[in-house]
Amino acid sequence: MTSVKVNELLSVAGQPDAAAFAAFAADGFAAVINARPDGEEPGQPGNTAEKASAAAAGLAYSFVPVKGTEITEADIRAFQAAMAEAKGPVVAHCKSGTRALTLHVLGEVLDGRMKPGDVEAFGQNLGFDLAGATRFLEKRAGQAPHVKAFFEPRTCSVQYVVSDPATKRCAIIDPVLDFDEMSGATATANADAILAHIKSEGLTVEWILDTHPHADHFSAAHYLHEKTGAPTAIGIHVTDVQKLWKEIYNWPALKTDGSQWDRLFADGDTFEIGALKARVMFSPGHTLASITYVIGDAAFVHDTVFTPDSGTARTDFPGGSAAALWQSIQAILSLPEETRLFSGHDYQPGGRHPRWESTVAAQKRANPHIAGIDEAAFVALRQARDRTLPKPKLMLHALQVNIRGGRLPDPEENGRRYLKIPLDAL
Repeated sequence: MTSVKVNELLSVAGQPDAAAFAAFAADGFAAVINARPDGEEPGQPGNTAEKASAAAAGLAYSFVPVKGTEITEADIRAFQAAMAEAKGPVVAHCKSGTRALTLHVLGEVLDGRMKPGDVEAFGQNLGFDLAGATRFLEKRAGQAPHVKAFFEPRTCSVQYVVSDPATKRCAIIDPVLDFDEMSGATATANADAILAHIKSEGLTVEWILDTHPHADHFSAAHYLHEKTGAPTAIGIHVTDVQKLWKEIYNWPALKTDGSQWDRLFADGDTFEIGALKARVMFSPGHTLASITYVIGDAAFVHDTVFTPDSGTARTDFPGGSAAALWQSIQAILSLPEETRLFSGHDYQPGGRHPRWESTVAAQKRANPHIAGIDEAAFVALRQARDRTLPKPKLMLHALQVNIRGGRLPDPEENGRRYLKIPLDAL
């Protein structure tokens, strides 16, 4: 397998066979990055086989699969992380080497080490057509809002800072408060990372937004409200969730009027982030209260659809409904096809890197829970899948915090806070 040297640390290549991995090791490479999705053509070795071949040759291995027209910043940063973790020169491959080189040059441009106008000439000097990288950069330059994602690996959650580049105003969406269920310890590392980003970019927080009361992690909305003074918001149907869980927790003192947030959004409500117009879509199914935020050309859909290789969200929580989720997904898919969709979780199917961004067009084309099936088939598929899933391990811990806007339980007379876990309630 012939590779093309890009610099001292990176070479790119087309699809290698099993024997090529030993040759890579003999040539002094330390690691392989596979940038090719499985199943692109018959006879393709695929991720599992390549990982085994790399291990047999003593090479580190990373799986960063991308499609040329659907590369996102998450892919670029994952490629950079794989490069940084390698203990020596890397050979990165796809089918021809073009996508692997594209990931590299896009990272160079985003980090200011290469000018956008130099990309295609750089590729031509190596024998590659990088017109696709230029199109990515041109499209990105015209996108608003700017979206910065923060992946939280313990719960596979994605948090967002959504900003208006013209005014430097921003919103925080679905922030995570750290919680360790083994020790009962809470911390603010994730929220503080968001605050550090906001400070470094010179942003002003206008909103702290939740898409729904989360069942797998604590919300940091209240903590960030205290730090920034920005108002908090969620969907108006959170009151239905509060009433449901008030009974489960036997919690007579719980207010079920949504007053724990500064604003409750109804379907169709609008608001602003700087000069950006934002709109709320009611998106029930995963929960009774789930909403989608449509901000500029981006929609923050959380637990409705995931990336196309990951399907859709579960609907077996109290108040969930597969039929309602189908209708919510259809409303999301009625947005313009180029709309960027940002999901709230990614569980890394096949061991690939975390991804959270897709488009309406990609969902229609490639999501197996959506493409080519009707409502009845979706409901049957979703319900069958849900029956195989364990409840989130933090569900009973998290909801008593999240139905109060991310507020931890009040301290008792000894100054310590306690969670209440109902037994045999679900």
